[in-house]
Amino acid sequence: MSTIIDPNILSGIEDDAAVYKLREDLAIVVSVDYFTPIVKEAYVYGQIAAANALSDVYAMGGTPIAALNIVCFPASSMDISMLGEVLRGGADKLKEADVALVGGHSLIDPKEIKYGLSVLGIIDPRRILTKGHLEVGNKLILTKALGCGIINNALKAGLLDEETQAEVAESMATLNKKASEIALELGVKVCTDITGFGVAGHLLEMIEQTEQDVGIEMDASSFPLFPRVEEFTRMGLIPPGDQRNRKFREELVHFSQDVPDWKQWILFDAQTSGGLVLALPPNKVEEALKKLYAQGINKATVIGTVVKELKRKIVVR
Repeated sequence: MSTIIDPNILSGIEDDAAVYKLREDLAIVVSVDYFTPIVKEAYVYGQIAAANALSDVYAMGGTPIAALNIVCFPASSMDISMLGEVLRGGADKLKEADVALVGGHSLIDPKEIKYGLSVLGIIDPRRILTKGHLEVGNKLILTKALGCGIINNALKAGLLDEETQAEVAESMATLNKKASEIALELGVKVCTDITGFGVAGHLLEMIEQTEQDVGIEMDASSFPLFPRVEEFTRMGLIPPGDQRNRKFREELVHFSQDVPDWKQWILFDAQTSGGLVLALPPNKVEEALKKLYAQGINKATVIGTVVKELKRKIVVR
């Protein structure tokens, strides 16, 4: 794949969003994301899609300022009022994030609705959060619970109760804005968000983009989970995306014999609008958790440690 070589391009394909430097103290950060519905309510779907699209900018340490809607709509099979609710949900989430909606693009899709956003943000090029540069001893804090892919699969199967559905939807619609701001306040330099590749996939990306040969050791008992995730995983409600994630990455993820198979699947579960993973030194963990909890990010949990011995692998005990 050919591309233009430009020294002002500070990040791109391998990071969560692209960063282009305008001057020494200012750069723009851009990203795009959209997907099909994962909840029943059109308005909530719009909120989740917007939060998910904004997340890549937050993961880079940027401040989103403007966005464009992206819509694929099955006009022949869906009432136009449904589209109105989706767009209203997205617009309300952008308003919450203090981001201007400045236009968009739509087209007719013969199959199903798809919605998302192209997001423009600003960032200080001296304070970019990247996936790489892990250091031995770093602790990894995850800011949201896991298992929404499995939960959403249970929803499709008609097995999900309203209380669990509401909790998971609220989490997916929650902005990663506060977590990103706290990361910058604490001087965090390494961050990513957990989305379609699951925890294992995204942590391996962090390992691969670190020059040192490091690995990650994880404690399976520390994983923050949504209610009923264990139940549905044991039932075999594993989404196809999770199966692809595991097939692609399982050779680099080693589980001790004490980790049950259902919990192994959690590391490969594709998340939608998942939390951030912050890498920081041990002496800042307590302060970070205190600040996160104070902002209502009460699922924040230390899920792993960067170690020298594992050499670009993940071990889960």
